[in-house]
Amino acid sequence: MEAAARRRQHPGAAGGPGAQPGASFLQARHSCVKADEVVSTAPFHLDLWFYFTLQNWVLDFGRPIAMLVFPLEWFPLNKPSVGDYLHMAYNIITPFLLLKLIERSPRTLPRSMIYVSIITFIMGASIHLVGDSVNHRLIFSGYQNHLSVRENPIIKNLKPETLIDSFELLYYYDEYLGHSMWYIPFFLILFMYFSGCFTPTTAESSMPGAALPLVVPSGLYYWYLVTEGQIFILFIFTFFAMLALVLHQKRKRLFLDSNGLFLLSSFALTLLLVALWVAWLWNDPVLRKKYPGVIYVPEPWAFYTLHVSSRH
Repeated sequence: MEAAARRRQHPGAAGGPGAQPGASFLQARHSCVKADEVVSTAPFHLDLWFYFTLQNWVLDFGRPIAMLVFPLEWFPLNKPSVGDYLHMAYNIITPFLLLKLIERSPRTLPRSMIYVSIITFIMGASIHLVGDSVNHRLIFSGYQNHLSVRENPIIKNLKPETLIDSFELLYYYDEYLGHSMWYIPFFLILFMYFSGCFTPTTAESSMPGAALPLVVPSGLYYWYLVTEGQIFILFIFTFFAMLALVLHQKRKRLFLDSNGLFLLSSFALTLLLVALWVAWLWNDPVLRKKYPGVIYVPEPWAFYTLHVSSRH
């Protein structure tokens, strides 16, 4: 009785006559609410998706290109290159944009998982920063990306031979550990955000015209991420999980909103580009040797050192 009386004395309590208009929304946002119970739909995040796509192209895809364009005299081999500084900026800006994206999700997402994923993402991207920096500096000394570490002419003649083991360890940190700790939480965060991109009204299940020009550069960047990062299995698993979630939610009469459609369209374009890339290089004997096994997805920079830079 006393508790009820206290609630009546505070008209600003949630649901009371004096409650603020946004109180129920904020309470739902910071409480454990199932996706099915969320009826609000987020507008299309044109600003975030634009910044996200732009920084991906400039700070990630543009890193190795900048290292080849800028004169070597400006960034000596024993100092960080322009690509390293771009990588540092990427490691700061991308987690910030991911957190901003999560903040705009109409569904309350598990905070602990988000925090652990962001921390792991930063650690993996930082490991990759060091390994990738050394690897790209080796290219100026004749290192060839289409060959394994031990098959490279500048590596296999090193003395003592234990130095080769050190370069293989560096390659492991760069291509395996760094990529795993970078990309797994990255795609996990995108999937968690995607799980909240559903609306009960079909009228809101469409992308605005401004979103369409971003689909192509976004899908093309993810193609680079999948091929150069050698994460096709992780990507295809995420894509199929997204499709399964769409079918599951459709049974509950929930449909993808504009942000979810943008992500799904970008990933669908990525899958198409990867298929065309693999089909084009299917019979390349050198790349086939470097990428044996059932999953054959050559790296763009291995193709570059084999078929482009070798002609100059």
